[in-house]
Amino acid sequence: MELSPRLLLPAKPPWLFIAASALALLVQLNSAWREALIYDRTALAQGQIWRAWTGHWVHFGWPHFIPDTGLFLIVGWLLEERHKLFARLAVFLMPALISAVMFWFEPDMLRYGGLSAIDLGLLLYLAAQGWQRKWSDWFWPAVLAIYIIEIVLEIRQGGQGGGAIRFDEPGIRIATGAHLTGTAYALLAWLAAALARKGRPPASGPL
Repeated sequence: MELSPRLLLPAKPPWLFIAASALALLVQLNSAWREALIYDRTALAQGQIWRAWTGHWVHFGWPHFIPDTGLFLIVGWLLEERHKLFARLAVFLMPALISAVMFWFEPDMLRYGGLSAIDLGLLLYLAAQGWQRKWSDWFWPAVLAIYIIEIVLEIRQGGQGGGAIRFDEPGIRIATGAHLTGTAYALLAWLAAALARKGRPPASGPL
């Protein structure tokens, strides 16, 4: 895999991802905020629509917060440089889509928090774009393979528990439906970007 210095050190810091990560940190440091911001199915049904977005920035303990937010920052750092439009739209659209799918199709998912589904969508888009640029590069197929294995293991285990992560709230389980929604969003965005590039001059950059 070839990563240029410009990719590793973008001209401008990914301020949107830094600000979103700072929000997640503030929520984690103020445990009283959890109940007001978390995805709560009953509260959403009562009209507290903001939870469709803010719930993704709530985490069930530091072991949940650190890998979720760390991966969000790393992937965001890479995406902001090469796929700015996708990155910025995804931060606003993907949380709402994931929450809507859970609300309508997973009625037993009463509470949800975390950035993992968003992280996986962002990572999948980055990997798909990287592999498309250089099909012989082993790195991106490996990323995609790990992603697919993770989803399959979730499904086989029934989404119970947090795997290697121990949540600080009993009864919380992995939301496989949320992760699959992140997958669908990334694949649709990748397809839209590929179709858009067909009508562009070669010099134009990717979405």
